[in-house]
Amino acid sequence: MTDQTGKSHAPHRGFIAGVFSGIAKLSVGHPFDTVKVRLQTSQSSQFKGPLDCVLKTVKNEGIRGLYKGATPPLVGWMFMDSVMLGSLSNYRQLLLDIDSPFLRAKPHLDEPNGRSNLDPIPKLSSTGHGIAGILAGWTVSFIAAPIEHVKARLQVQYHTLKHTSTSPATAIKPKYTGPIDCILKISRQHGFFSIFHGLKSTLIFRTFFFFWWGSYDVITKYLQKNTALSAPAINFWAGGLSAQVFWITSYPSDVVKQRMMTDELALDKRKYKSWWSAVRGVYREKGYRGYWRGFLPCFLRAFPANAAALVAFESVMRGLQSIEAE
Repeated sequence: MTDQTGKSHAPHRGFIAGVFSGIAKLSVGHPFDTVKVRLQTSQSSQFKGPLDCVLKTVKNEGIRGLYKGATPPLVGWMFMDSVMLGSLSNYRQLLLDIDSPFLRAKPHLDEPNGRSNLDPIPKLSSTGHGIAGILAGWTVSFIAAPIEHVKARLQVQYHTLKHTSTSPATAIKPKYTGPIDCILKISRQHGFFSIFHGLKSTLIFRTFFFFWWGSYDVITKYLQKNTALSAPAINFWAGGLSAQVFWITSYPSDVVKQRMMTDELALDKRKYKSWWSAVRGVYREKGYRGYWRGFLPCFLRAFPANAAALVAFESVMRGLQSIEAE
């Protein structure tokens, strides 16, 4: 299998580079994610908005409160981005091997500048990139669902105080002390596969990767053709802007996913019996506005976190190509 430069396509490179993408994404984006999840899953009376959520979290729990649940994504995003970006790279190659004009870009757009040159990305159409994104999204969902499930449950544990007339206020012990404790308690009480609660909603949410990777290709080609930006700069802007396109199209499905992941696990206590019941539940509470609660911190996070992640990914890909070419 060869790319547009005639060099062998190396299936492993995307998986290695994806690890560095995950590290960059966590470092920049987790505080935004904590605020997003808390706004998505709390009653509207608990926080007035994103800033109020940040201030109350820092006041009651310190800066560390914004990094609650960070351990699962620290390991998880490294693993998830490795699988997602590694499989994305290989799905692109597989789709290119299908000799279809529907999946091939027009010849005048085949410009390798600003890309990793490790696979025939410039020769795949934007639609092809979008389809590869869907396939990669579905692939990583089986890893992402349990990781995001645990992360969400940890993120919605609030620091509370118990007041009595005879003793000073004391902190109430949280249900889960950390990710391992959360996994063990869920498994013991509801069975191991309860860790995958929310898998269907995760698959639906990641179907919108079509818009992320399709727009990433469109923006990259535009910047290559109309600017003199360096390769990392193109990766930065394309990564950040395409992530915002993704969240604009996918955010309502993420709200539904978070509602399901933080719901009770016992069937008789469950608020949402199905994905559609969660969709209807959000609408009953706040109408169409309910699907966009917490959008601002998510939108603000999308650009810097994913811009950093894509710069890391593409830079490592280029570095691996240079090393292996020597």
